[in-house]
Amino acid sequence: VAALQRQIFDFLGYQWAPILANFLHIMAVILGIFGTVQYRSRYLILYAAWLVLWVGWNAFIICFYLEVGQLSQDRDFIMTFNTSLHRSWWMENGPGCLVTPVLNSRLALEDHHVISVTGCLLDYPYIEALSSALQIFLA
Repeated sequence: VAALQRQIFDFLGYQWAPILANFLHIMAVILGIFGTVQYRSRYLILYAAWLVLWVGWNAFIICFYLEVGQLSQDRDFIMTFNTSLHRSWWMENGPGCLVTPVLNSRLALEDHHVISVTGCLLDYPYIEALSSALQIFLA
């Protein structure tokens, strides 16, 4: 359920790398459940190996959104495979956030707009980091 919830919000934010990782995770969970029910050790070993990768991916997500080391959300478009400037859905739709469009901004590209987000009860990097921490806990 937590993986499906995360998949939905990544789709809403057009974040292609997490969408792919979430899809692989959902497939691995299905194989893990099948391996448990059918007592298939190969499926369980595959699932255990995937969980190691899954924990690593979620640790990377936490580091990315909290901008640990050289990672920067403004410079690195890793989550969208450098195809667009889309951000986390939570950036504009977080709890208590007020979105104000900035009209006639020189920073806006042809197909994008610049916004100002204020008043959030919890900023989106923390929501994304908490979501990844929950995934690590569940793994």
